Amino acid sequence: MQRALIAALLAGLTSPAIGAYIVQRRLSLLGDGLGHVAIAGVGLALATGTAPLPMAVAVAVAGAVIIELLRQSGRASADVAMAILFYGGLATGVLLAGLVGQGTGMLSNYLFGSLLTITEADLWLIAGLAAVVGAATIGLMPQLFAVCTDEEFAKTIGLRVRAYNLLIVVLAAITVTVSMRTVGLLMVSALMVVPVAAANNLFTGFRTSFFAAVVIGVVAAVSGVVGSFYLNAPPGSLIVVIAIAVFVASLPLAGVLRRRQLTLPVIEITDPTPLPHQETDQHIDHSHGPECGHKAVIHGDHTDYLHNGHRHAAHGDHYDEH
Repeated sequence: MQRALIAALLAGLTSPAIGAYIVQRRLSLLGDGLGHVAIAGVGLALATGTAPLPMAVAVAVAGAVIIELLRQSGRASADVAMAILFYGGLATGVLLAGLVGQGTGMLSNYLFGSLLTITEADLWLIAGLAAVVGAATIGLMPQLFAVCTDEEFAKTIGLRVRAYNLLIVVLAAITVTVSMRTVGLLMVSALMVVPVAAANNLFTGFRTSFFAAVVIGVVAAVSGVVGSFYLNAPPGSLIVVIAIAVFVASLPLAGVLRRRQLTLPVIEITDPTPLPHQETDQHIDHSHGPECGHKAVIHGDHTDYLHNGHRHAAHGDHYDEH
């Protein structure tokens, strides 16, 4: 039970984390496609007598890279690439499992999840892969968000768009394999997408929605495992049902929040006289802090600094002007 809870916790953390970028790129079904490719890896592991989890990781990552390179080269559209992922991976996995006499019985542990079969070695590998996904999705948040939102803008500010796109699909492939023992390869996409959709209904701003989606994912994953223990129900399906229930509950709340925003009073400015500019001492390399000599102004969840008659605030590697 302890291993099951840890695995569920890691799946709940990583799946919405990479799912936030996948939804932003409008590739919500990418997890499904990569899940089917991972089935080929499981089938290959059964045929060769190797550990299924490392083989599934390797095959899923290789498939993700190939498909993304095809998409970038223009030789295959996104929907054709997804179709190749769906049917080629599934057929290969079932075929290989059948050739070695395993059939679909052994595959079902990976298709729908099987927390009780997680070994200690599996758990260590899952933890390591989850750490990689978490570090990348949080540490590279400004860059990944820019690439997912507007590739042309990302290019103009000097980001290596192709490399970041490859990184996103590789992280998605890793996440699929991390979650396959928890929710199963056929339902892992739900844990990547549904918490993100629920968070987007409740919050504005990518960073806030990102962490809210992670919280929803963790709650769904852990409560699904605990509930499956007491209800004697499949954990993967229960996790997905809980996540969908949270999404459904977020819909009326989203409507209330939108109506509240629309009814906020509008303050009419009757005096058009501009505010006086406030000059400060010389400003070196836009380095702000308590000793910089510029007046600090609290502005929502961040701090603006007065500089040469205007205000600006640190935002990643640049400054927003007000």
